[in-house]
Amino acid sequence: MLTQAPAPPETGAELDVSVVGVRKTYGEVVAVDHLDLDVRRGEFFTMLGPSGSGKTTTLRLIAGFERPDAGRIELRGIDMAQKPPYERPVNTVFQDYALFPHMTVGENVEYGLRVRGVGRGDRRSRAAEALEMVQLQGFDRRKPVQLSGGQRQRVALARAIVNRPEVLLLDEPLGALDLKLRQEMQIELKRIQQEVGITFIYVTHDQEEALTMSDRVAVFNAGRIEQVGSPAEIYEHPATAFVAGFVGVSNLLERDGRRYTVRPEKIRVVTGAEGEPGTIRNAVYMGPVTRYIVDLDAGGQLSVLHQNLETSSLDVAAAQGQRVRLAWSPDAMFEIKEEQ
Repeated sequence: MLTQAPAPPETGAELDVSVVGVRKTYGEVVAVDHLDLDVRRGEFFTMLGPSGSGKTTTLRLIAGFERPDAGRIELRGIDMAQKPPYERPVNTVFQDYALFPHMTVGENVEYGLRVRGVGRGDRRSRAAEALEMVQLQGFDRRKPVQLSGGQRQRVALARAIVNRPEVLLLDEPLGALDLKLRQEMQIELKRIQQEVGITFIYVTHDQEEALTMSDRVAVFNAGRIEQVGSPAEIYEHPATAFVAGFVGVSNLLERDGRRYTVRPEKIRVVTGAEGEPGTIRNAVYMGPVTRYIVDLDAGGQLSVLHQNLETSSLDVAAAQGQRVRLAWSPDAMFEIKEEQ
């Protein structure tokens, strides 16, 4: 497998987290395989990958819930690999919220401060500030059972940020929400992160979440990192076939013994003699766009996204079997390196 080393930090950029040569196994299963990763101070960093790729294990190693078999986990330059969770300057937000049902919202948010011995007046003012930040001011006397799923997630977030950790770890926190609420919370999470200025390390298998919220994304596969970069870099210039296939939909092309990727939305249906001839095998109407699957005369198959400026669902239904020509800009093609 070809792995891309993490991009070096920007000149002068301070690091909140450095994972250096970390390995973690469970019996004969290698969950994390000699991983190197740097997270810059104040960034929204997402670890993206399918189930079993090592992203959640890496998060748990940073949190201290797991200990590495080898390697270092540095938080602001201090090796924390063998430190317990309570000695690390991090907090974790989970998918299941983990709120105390017998406590009010305010008491839930104050809990960590109370454990640390913070006085009542300071606890309440800081909890009120945190609830206002997640737009739940006035909810402090309610119980978690009286809240929606999205509101409970906001409470869990307020409880985490009220302690002012250096790093906030988020383990698929939106996974239990419905699609519309999840999309709303993506925007809210990014707003909150920018407002508080805390480094967020976010774990998800959802490519849209990663592309929507992140400053940088690390794509995990089989315990290793395939590529690290901005959302645009990951999407527009995937380094491997795995990244191209996992982050969105991509077409793989063979040209003169070399492999390239081109995204479906970059391909145009054209008239005249230019372009690659083919036949529409399948057409799917998706509202704003139509997805065409085209069998090329030269061999192979391409997925094409066509914006429905004037196309109706009836037009799409009649498209199957039609002859078309496809074209794309050379700039839309990006070479895929050979996997090793």
